[in-house]
Amino acid sequence: MRRLTTIVLVAAMAGSGSAWAQRSPVPDPELAASQAITSKLNAYVALANQTLRASESLARYESWANMKTGPTGRESIVYGLYALYDVRGEIEKARAATAMPPALPALDAEIPAYIGAYEALAPLITKANGYYERQDYKVDRMAEGKMLHAALVPAAKAFLDERAKVDALLRIEKDKADAAELAFIEAREGRKVRWQVSNVMIRARQVVDRLPSEKKPVVDLAAFDGALGGFAMGVKALDDYSAANPGLFSAFEGRPRAFLGKLREFREKLGTSKGDARGPAGRDLIWIVNDYNTMISTSQMATRFPR
Repeated sequence: MRRLTTIVLVAAMAGSGSAWAQRSPVPDPELAASQAITSKLNAYVALANQTLRASESLARYESWANMKTGPTGRESIVYGLYALYDVRGEIEKARAATAMPPALPALDAEIPAYIGAYEALAPLITKANGYYERQDYKVDRMAEGKMLHAALVPAAKAFLDERAKVDALLRIEKDKADAAELAFIEAREGRKVRWQVSNVMIRARQVVDRLPSEKKPVVDLAAFDGALGGFAMGVKALDDYSAANPGLFSAFEGRPRAFLGKLREFREKLGTSKGDARGPAGRDLIWIVNDYNTMISTSQMATRFPR
């Protein structure tokens, strides 16, 4: 199967808050609350981002090994697995964040279970990665590979189940935090540069969250269309504001509408395959991700000195 890009995004919701902190020495309870939720979610998202490597490693293993019967030693190609990242720092910060205010009961309770599932799986992936990189299977006729497979399968299932729970809970909390951040900006500045940029980036992230992944190559078209429609509204609002107030957005101004155009082309291709991105549509993903990352960078420049 064609490899598809899986994306987990860092919660970037403190941009307006940090600017206000620089402007005013007076403590602001709303600002403090916004920064607290951002800090907590960022710890969780950083953990999710870095441990995503385990999902990618399992997908690589699954691309050549029969997950039901295990490797036999007669495979025409043995890809092995991917090495994992050092996530000790992310685990420590995420564990600490579970006790930090504000309380997010469901997510706070799920993070330790997720960490536990990861810590059970990670040594097995590391051991298997070394085994296949050394090509020991050519010497022992896949004997250790078969034993590793028997341990990997249940550990992988436990991890992926916990991963799905974390992803769902993170999306819920990020959506809540995004709405609160927009309201915070609007109350203090109105729907000016910072609000317009934050609004369009939040809506862009909601579309990107619904892009296909290795494990879910078929897009939920109804959900994708809903997010795409919201992003289109945000782009139109930004363009209207920019037309009335030229020269405010620097290099960011044209990025959202160009990104919207590419997403609509991508949606057309998905339509012909009933949402399955393993066909022609999948080839567009790398460009969509690159454009989105560029949009993130230019959005930060646009809000650095808002007018």
